[in-house]
Amino acid sequence: MIAELIRHALAEHGEARGDVVLAGTVTLIYRAESGRVRHALAHIESTYVKEVISSQHVLLEDDQSLEVLLVQGPAWRLRALCDDLRKVRGVQQIELVTTTALLPPLHSHSPKRAVAPRRAA
Repeated sequence: MIAELIRHALAEHGEARGDVVLAGTVTLIYRAESGRVRHALAHIESTYVKEVISSQHVLLEDDQSLEVLLVQGPAWRLRALCDDLRKVRGVQQIELVTTTALLPPLHSHSPKRAVAPRRAA
């Protein structure tokens, strides 16, 4: 419990500094009015392609949708993503939850190319 509180405080401190790389989730609730809102959200998410790792979309009752984004990046970029998403008309709730623990790299950044093993003749 104490370790969890410390990690939470470190994540909040990292968000305040802005330059710390964090991982987390962005949870959105919005009205799914004829696809307009979904299209606007997808356009914004595509401009943050380095930060948005994946997304999950679920239809709720009363023409509402729930979307959860798995994100990782500098705290200032994650805040900017949330600010841009919040501006979309129809978004009712948005919450960013972060942690200082990071996802492992998805791709190697080394310039070396993989070489297929040679087959015996």
